[in-house]
Amino acid sequence: MPSPTRFQQPAPHDSRRWKRRGSRLLLDCLPWLRVFADDVELPDGRQVDGFLRIESRPYAMVFAVTEDGRVPFIWEYKYGLGATDLLLPAGYLEEGEEPEACARRELLEETGYEAATWESLGSYVADGNRGFSRGHFFLARRARRIRVPNAGDFAELRVELRPLDSVDRLLGSGQMQELGPVACAGLALARLRATAPE
Repeated sequence: MPSPTRFQQPAPHDSRRWKRRGSRLLLDCLPWLRVFADDVELPDGRQVDGFLRIESRPYAMVFAVTEDGRVPFIWEYKYGLGATDLLLPAGYLEEGEEPEACARRELLEETGYEAATWESLGSYVADGNRGFSRGHFFLARRARRIRVPNAGDFAELRVELRPLDSVDRLLGSGQMQELGPVACAGLALARLRATAPE
């Protein structure tokens, strides 16, 4: 499992940094996640015992735009939601895999598309207190379909192309229930607007 902690360390000069004095492994479900109870010291010297921290596999997600201005989304059943959700192509990084390579692989596997140009939109955690769920987001331009999708996952996926100019309305519609795809789409739209010719 790639170490999620390499993305979670504050800058060495950060005077607000908490010091970890001890750690107990509470749950080990590798390769998916591990839960720790950490004993920490705050900058003012106070001690906090049993502060929960979660290590999980990082993932990559891609907002792709086709040459004719459409975005490939996928419909997939998500067990944690108990529902089928509208998502962007995404998946966990394999051991030693770089985030962009993962995003490229997932776009091809889940949608059958590849893209000519790739841009990082950044790397973010969903829960800063626990350090949980590190996502690497990408914008891929000039995407085109080159094969039939073959995700090989538990659930069946259905690809749906949406016009790029409809994505703003989609974000506020409630059709997307997961934070990651909403954040990735919002970042991609902001980047597209910032780089659009005037």
